[in-house]
Amino acid sequence: MCGRYASFKESQDLADAFDVEDMTEAAREVMASWNVAPTDGARIVVDRAPQLDGDAAEAEPAKVRREMHLARWGLVPPWAKDISIGARMINARSETLTEKPAFKKPAATKRCLVLADGYYEWQKITPPGESKPIKVPHYIHPTDGSPIAFAGLYSWWRDPSKDDDDPDRWLLSTTIVTAEARDGLEAIHDREPAMLTREVAESWLDPSITDLDAVLAMLAEPPPELSWYEVGRAVGNVRNNGPELLQPA
Repeated sequence: MCGRYASFKESQDLADAFDVEDMTEAAREVMASWNVAPTDGARIVVDRAPQLDGDAAEAEPAKVRREMHLARWGLVPPWAKDISIGARMINARSETLTEKPAFKKPAATKRCLVLADGYYEWQKITPPGESKPIKVPHYIHPTDGSPIAFAGLYSWWRDPSKDDDDPDRWLLSTTIVTAEARDGLEAIHDREPAMLTREVAESWLDPSITDLDAVLAMLAEPPPELSWYEVGRAVGNVRNNGPELLQPA
């Protein structure tokens, strides 16, 4: 699973790296974090076509624009009664992506990139002479230092307790797709977040692709080259947040 990650690059640098055309103020102003946790804000990239009405829609197709938003980490489906369900939906397993009601439709029509610099995973080991295993955190990141594009899904949820003219009546949320670990990461944990190369990321964002078999095929593509090392246990506490979390143990 993916339950903690780091995202500390400037929003404009990420926008430039992923050819973003529009960025919300919330995404632009988000603070750097070395310990992003569930329900925190996550920077996501989406390709969206504006909704045109009447003659404008018939005259020409709406141009798809690439946008960066700040979303709540933990998917809240449109049919949810409240946002508490999001805490249980921080990850979406690729193996059941096309079966779960909360993920099937977003997998076809609401895919996004969740941007990060690296993520943390905990390895269970039993020290010599001990009977109980301990969890050892590792920081995993692209070898070349480029930002990560996690395969993500997003959703808009209408808060029924807020008035129609309340600007906060709509909540944008996201989840990170996970898959079986590979390329050596399985020695740390049996799951990994699905990470996309730039080429695959372009297809993942393409709103014209709605076939679920094609979506699953993207997730099977090789990820970027990764490196990792052990870090200190301070990352396990969400109150700790700073570049020192990335120091090798």
